[in-house]
Amino acid sequence: MTAYKHATVPAKGERIEAAGGKFQIPDHPIIPFIEGDGTGPDIWRASVRVFDAAVEAAYGSKRKVEWMEILAGEKAFNATGEWMPAETLEAVREFKVAIKGPLTTPVGGGIRSLNVALRQELDLYACIRPVRYFTGVGAPMKAPEKLNITIFRENVEDVYSGIEFKAGSPEANELRDFIKTRFNKNIREGSAIGLKPMSPFGSKRLVKMALEYAIKRGKKTVTMMHKGNIMKFTEGGFRDWGYEIARDEFAATVVSEADFYKGGTGARADAVILKDRIADSMFQQLLLRPEDYEVIATPNLNGDYVSDAAAAQVGGLGIAPGANIGDAAAVFEATHGTAPKYADLDKINPGSVILSGVMMFEHMGWQEVADRIVRGVEKAITAKTVTYDLARQMPGSTEVSTSKFGDAVIAGARS
Repeated sequence: MTAYKHATVPAKGERIEAAGGKFQIPDHPIIPFIEGDGTGPDIWRASVRVFDAAVEAAYGSKRKVEWMEILAGEKAFNATGEWMPAETLEAVREFKVAIKGPLTTPVGGGIRSLNVALRQELDLYACIRPVRYFTGVGAPMKAPEKLNITIFRENVEDVYSGIEFKAGSPEANELRDFIKTRFNKNIREGSAIGLKPMSPFGSKRLVKMALEYAIKRGKKTVTMMHKGNIMKFTEGGFRDWGYEIARDEFAATVVSEADFYKGGTGARADAVILKDRIADSMFQQLLLRPEDYEVIATPNLNGDYVSDAAAAQVGGLGIAPGANIGDAAAVFEATHGTAPKYADLDKINPGSVILSGVMMFEHMGWQEVADRIVRGVEKAITAKTVTYDLARQMPGSTEVSTSKFGDAVIAGARS
């Protein structure tokens, strides 16, 4: 194993191995964690107790996670002078699966975002965001239970690999002049200019992962969300490349919506239907006809918007998990910010990290653990034993601390 300067590899435990996008999980895996900034330490303390209790309840002494802290964010900067030490990335590469709390974004130049850096450096090309309703949570919708979707957001291209030039800068002016001279396209003088690269390779592998997920989970539809009516060669390309990968690699199991409604041999009842929707229409559809959608595949920026908007429909980011997955590594994470004003107050909702842990255990094939944690969350919410963010939306609830909510989830997970 690699020698680490700022992390300690557990004496017990084994590495997870990965090959061809498949993970081999030992009974005592070493899993790195980043506790996060702001409220991160409070959240992690509650979450790790839930994870350990659920593993023990499911498997007794047969299986156990060996946790290994790695540094990123403010804690890393204070200890090493770096926001994202190289050894942190190396640890995720070596141990394959990791989980993290929220990280702050450094002010000033250098790293655009620690989360983006982590995703790009490790090629975690799919940001996966399941959004479902937990009975009893206060939500703005009349029937929030109708929304039950999984969003696959492309995670390394589009605006995450975008190139920008400041308005009036020499670079922006030079690029404007080149575009006008070479391509006869006009850009208003003094404009800022941005580029958003999107490739067939990046788009196809994202849609492929979404289709594989739908087939494995018995879902009936995958919808590509895009703005291809305006951005015809980037987002329109995403749509076209998605249909291409479906034709080339999933002909036996996937049918396009157009072919399905033509009838005949294309209208197979057992096939996954691949369809597409314009981005602005997609927001309306999730509000008015949420039951018509199960899996959504989308470029980066669209996915950023729709995943948070969908989470709001069912009660907010406090119960919204997330994962960043590639072929050789996976990092599961809180989807909310650091909320520094609540740091060290034992107040914030740990649900996002707890449910991201559910995704992690599912990815590992430890479904019994995942099911117990979900049951624990459901029972805590049904009993109205919740943190302040949920309590203010749930009349008659009992507001509890971060740690007490963890206790309630553990009790439910063990039952």
